[in-house]
Amino acid sequence: MAQIKVRQTGSPIRRTKDQRATLIGLGLNRVGRVSTLEDTPAVRGMVAKVAHLVEVVE
Repeated sequence: MAQIKVRQTGSPIRRTKDQRATLIGLGLNRVGRVSTLEDTPAVRGMVAKVAHLVEVVE
């Protein structure tokens, strides 16, 4: 399957618990971290939920 790289650009400080949990689910927990994930609808939905905190690198 296709892969996407996601980089965290925003801090989870002062964010809701579900947004923090979504970042952890994506394998991110610090600004600047990059995670390579399968390109599935579930992952795309998680990225969309925290789009203001992450960017898709590829």
